[in-house]
Amino acid sequence: MRGMGNMQGMMKKMQKMQKEMMEAQEELNAKEFEGAAGGGMVTITLNGQREVLGVKLDPSVVDPEDVEMLEDLIVVATNEALKKIEETTSSTMGKFTQGLNLPF
Repeated sequence: MRGMGNMQGMMKKMQKMQKEMMEAQEELNAKEFEGAAGGGMVTITLNGQREVLGVKLDPSVVDPEDVEMLEDLIVVATNEALKKIEETTSSTMGKFTQGLNLPF
């Protein structure tokens, strides 16, 4: 009978951990992440679900003669924001999977 008590306790811990993981994921999804390029001349804002929420361009980077530079700055800023999301997700969700060797 002793094993059943341990199993129930373990199931309760797993349910609690699952609830905490869901709450952490919801918080991450709602959080905003910003990436910038060109010394802040281009700023991209994403949410944790990797949806673009906003793009800010300094008027000085809008040069019809050099559209390619603006495109590059947008790519750099977007990738920076995505990297921040990945790092934050990894550190936040990693505490739940630490030692379990499970993907999240």
